[in-house]
Amino acid sequence: MEFELRGKLADEKVFEGDGGGYYSWSTSEFPSLGEANVGAGKLVLQPRGFALPHYSDSSKLGYVLQGCDGIVGMVFPNTREEVVLKLKKGDVIPVPIGAVSWWFNDGDSEFAIVFLGETSKSHTPGEFNYFFLCGAQGIIRGFSSEFLSRAYNTNKDNANKLVKAQTGVLIIKLQQGKTMPEPSVEKTRKLVYNIDAALPDIRVENGGVVTALTEEKFPFLGKVEKLSASLVKLDADAMRSPLYAADSAVQLIYVVKGSGRVQIVGINGKRVLDMEVKAGHLLLVPSFFVVAKLAGGDGLDCFSTITAKQPVLEEFASKASVWDSLSPAVLEASLNVSAEVGKLFKSNLQKTTVLIPPSN
Repeated sequence: MEFELRGKLADEKVFEGDGGGYYSWSTSEFPSLGEANVGAGKLVLQPRGFALPHYSDSSKLGYVLQGCDGIVGMVFPNTREEVVLKLKKGDVIPVPIGAVSWWFNDGDSEFAIVFLGETSKSHTPGEFNYFFLCGAQGIIRGFSSEFLSRAYNTNKDNANKLVKAQTGVLIIKLQQGKTMPEPSVEKTRKLVYNIDAALPDIRVENGGVVTALTEEKFPFLGKVEKLSASLVKLDADAMRSPLYAADSAVQLIYVVKGSGRVQIVGINGKRVLDMEVKAGHLLLVPSFFVVAKLAGGDGLDCFSTITAKQPVLEEFASKASVWDSLSPAVLEASLNVSAEVGKLFKSNLQKTTVLIPPSN
């Protein structure tokens, strides 16, 4: 079985205009996304850029890469309340399937957010499909004036005006002076989680930090189906030791910052990926495959989505590894080594952590 896991930059320019752009990783170039039922996209808004209201056929997590004055408005299924939230760099925002949302950049610099999610209910496995309420590709344009006039209790002329007034596609740029709703501080605190500023679960001097994000820490995360997240920040030349998901979860990794090298090993011990990565690369780790990361001289930051609410991640090295749980006799027989070598192996495991600083 062949897997195309190679780290890729977003290859499809879905839309680009004065207000910003939306970019995605297509299954034609990255077919393993469809096979694993995961997808990714990136929204970039210029100052005053406004992404028209829409909903999607996939659950996803947004991670803010850049900007401090983003605004998102959301109407969740089975509710009639619009919640308006403030977004800044490092924020994680869950976007449930079917939720209507709009996005606005109220700042003076570019705002960028990457979306990682699962596509088991998508019309196109491996990709997010968006349904815009209005605009040149809006749902409202698909209906005849007769249907719209009846639905909105107006005449056909007014129905045509509703349809044709907005000629923008996906993202537009609002004029100066046009005000948008003010974000709610209380709702933002409840529905947005800044993973960059959170207390790490693991911190190793000269190694880096690991911060996991599950529903237990962030209850609103439970609104998106079977998704959790993690942020790994490796210091220069440090390593994230090998690990795998023991519960069949898939990992989708986005390189946020820095550069380094990633190796993935899978079925029959085959190394299916060994490549240099940089900011903007997307990588896929299939179920049960083992992944390890090695940072370059400028460090390596990665944001990951995992297709499990409470992922079961097992270490393949360090004192927390499965090797340390095996009895000495089993370890020696399995590796075909002497008791002395087996004892040294276990002893060395006790001296390492999941984040390994560079050797002197």
